[in-house]
Amino acid sequence: MNMQNKISLGDFSLYSIKNLGIDDYPYSAKILIENVLRNLGNKTSQEDLDRVIKWEVGKDLAFLPTRVIMQDYTGVPLLVDLAAMRSEFQRIGKNPSIVNPEIQSDLVIDHSVQVDYYGTEYSLELNMRKEFERNKERYQFLKWAQKSFENLRIVPPGKGIIHQVNLEYLGKVIDVKNGIAYPEIVIGTDSHTTMINGLSILGWGVGGLEAEAVMLGEPYFMTIPQVIGVNLDGEIREGVTPTDIVLFITEKLRKKGVVGKFVEFFGPAISSLSVPDRATISNMAPEYGATVGYFPIDDQTIKFLKATGRYYEIVEKYAKAQGLFYDSKNQIKYNEVIEINLSEVEPSLAGPKNPDERISLSNMKNFEIGKKRGKIVEDGSVVIAAITSCTNTSNPTVMIGAGILAKKAVSLGLRSKSYVKTSMAPGSPVVAKYLRESRLLPYLEALGFHIVGFGCTTCIGNAGPLPKDVEEDVRENGIEVYAVISGNRNFEGRINKLLKGTFLTSPILVVAYSIFGKINMDVEKPIALDPNGNPVYLKDIWPSMKEISEYMNLALNPGFFKEQYSTIFEGDANWNELSISGTETYSWENSTYIVEPPWFKEKKKFTEIRNARIIMLLGDKITTDHISPAGPISPDSDAGKYLISLGVKELNTFGSRRGNHEVMLRGGFSNPKIKNYMVNRDGGYTVHYPDGKEGSIYEVSMMYKNEGIPLVIFAGKQYGSGSSRDWAAKVTALLGIRAVIAESFERIHRSNLVAMGVIPIESVSWKEMGLKGNEKVNLYFDIKPKSEAKIEIISEEGIKTFKGLVRIDTEAEVKYINSGGILNFVFEQLKNKD
Repeated sequence: MNMQNKISLGDFSLYSIKNLGIDDYPYSAKILIENVLRNLGNKTSQEDLDRVIKWEVGKDLAFLPTRVIMQDYTGVPLLVDLAAMRSEFQRIGKNPSIVNPEIQSDLVIDHSVQVDYYGTEYSLELNMRKEFERNKERYQFLKWAQKSFENLRIVPPGKGIIHQVNLEYLGKVIDVKNGIAYPEIVIGTDSHTTMINGLSILGWGVGGLEAEAVMLGEPYFMTIPQVIGVNLDGEIREGVTPTDIVLFITEKLRKKGVVGKFVEFFGPAISSLSVPDRATISNMAPEYGATVGYFPIDDQTIKFLKATGRYYEIVEKYAKAQGLFYDSKNQIKYNEVIEINLSEVEPSLAGPKNPDERISLSNMKNFEIGKKRGKIVEDGSVVIAAITSCTNTSNPTVMIGAGILAKKAVSLGLRSKSYVKTSMAPGSPVVAKYLRESRLLPYLEALGFHIVGFGCTTCIGNAGPLPKDVEEDVRENGIEVYAVISGNRNFEGRINKLLKGTFLTSPILVVAYSIFGKINMDVEKPIALDPNGNPVYLKDIWPSMKEISEYMNLALNPGFFKEQYSTIFEGDANWNELSISGTETYSWENSTYIVEPPWFKEKKKFTEIRNARIIMLLGDKITTDHISPAGPISPDSDAGKYLISLGVKELNTFGSRRGNHEVMLRGGFSNPKIKNYMVNRDGGYTVHYPDGKEGSIYEVSMMYKNEGIPLVIFAGKQYGSGSSRDWAAKVTALLGIRAVIAESFERIHRSNLVAMGVIPIESVSWKEMGLKGNEKVNLYFDIKPKSEAKIEIISEEGIKTFKGLVRIDTEAEVKYINSGGILNFVFEQLKNKD
């Protein structure tokens, strides 16, 4: 059938979907249909095509992504797995080079830079130098991978944030291979891969485990999702930023419930949203729960491709020929339509714990704070003000706006409070270029917002320590302090463990809060006094859209983008000095950063779960930040003690040590903000039964492991929300946890658990079950998609039985479980191929 659909358009051919009767389908659905049609017989079947043409929601679908993108925190463990697979192939006498990416795979090193130095011109240079000192072994491994694997490109440190590099350079929208044009479908090992939806590329975050399988030639398996249309209407009010719009949309869609669904934006207001504005909205899809937040190809797409110096003619020609070019007259059939009126949006923040907790700026004056005072700070003080993360830092509207606010503030003699740690980490060096050219950067620097790095920094948990005197004041006096950042995540314990909370907002308000210095800003009162004692209100320094528009031609200068990306794969002297070998297999030397994992040495098959013990009773919204260790490694932690026993002096962060399973295992569930209801204190502690001995999660799980006793977790709603960290599932498996019983799961973590051979089961609340934590658990179920589970709780009072739903969702996932996990499944596939 697909050969009949192949037509020529002169410069290229395409597989036409125009005669399939899908003209009124969502644009995102059409892209999936084209992919299955074009790859028919090449790991996609006629059944796949029939299902996707009928758009049978909930049915299995296999398709072939066109590209994989990674950042170093998630990419390093993925490549470590591939290197381990090669080593195992060598051990069993097979050809190691059979383990190699089959599709284009890109890794951008952007998650390792930490804000150790700030507030000076030398901050950038010293932070980068420190980054290389800390990560030399990891970067040597990445250079080895770049040299040893085909179809793998590495973007060295200092070149920008993964999603901005993807948006400004790597993304093609329509690609051409062997004369065949097709829409890109990108999967990434970072949950905010969805940012590329703003450039009309269908893409989303997956677990690193799933990405590995796709890189090695396996199809991506999913269930066909509902597609929710979001009709954007209304005019955006003066003073409202793209950040305010996305926080408004995030709140609305999270309350509506779009988890696991495609969201596609349409309506009269989208024509007024630039690609950077759209990318800000798409970036936050994981925060409102959607798989994607897709904007169809239209004139704004073409305009941005032109502005960034990329080819665009083929994109427009292809999209119009395939019916993928947005037409407001088309009556698209969505599973549901949600109406959002942008005229209702007002300046806002979100916090203090979750991205969907929106608070209007006008209501921040009512935010409740304590009355404790220290020597330097008091309850409610803002101690971190960071322009950070891919969400905002390359959106010219808010970055120029921040520069204008800084200029007005400095001209009135205002400065940031001395106790505020200020920093700016743009998503792209292009931002630094246009801020310099517009002469706004010196004003930001005057307020302490010097560039500290081109990476995720504060938003990923690399805020670095607070100023020493501030930290001592907070610790000694129990002061409740806050951060204000322009990021996308503010989960407990993520930004800095001494913080009471973190608020997300626009870069413009980040700068304003650094001046005000308290979280409970009242916009009707002065935010500061000038040197002569005159009051200065926020409205006095707020940038107008007219003022911002005067600089926009600089921000979208094709020359800037061509200059920046002409050397994107070239590293600096630090990178170029790294020495590597060109061997087929990696030399696993005495490194505490890169250690051969046990996946292929200790292959495990699924066995029944009987007489299991409960290791944790958890509440709602347990994020992967709670599960997978992040941030600095404490010397008195299990991981810290282990490294110190090896003679390590620079403990570094958990993120930097994701290539070492021994460190990660000891850090699992150790977040100080996690609450296990089996014990009377916060943090990663539990109880061993039947003796009632209390210890860390690591200590107790190892006791159970030695006794041969399987473990289970009980949790509430939205278990596993947050970042797409495969380590959250890997540490779960390594700790001996065989199943997680929760009220609901977030999409990526559920699939990661299955990929590691851990069974996710949905059931009623453990509180409804009456659990205390000292019970034994038997689980009975069939290993097949969405089977019913029998949960048997055995206590001194007797036996209680509850029903559950096994969240093994596809036939492919059945194969993963039966193989002991996706890595073993792929290993056997490759072994049989060789």
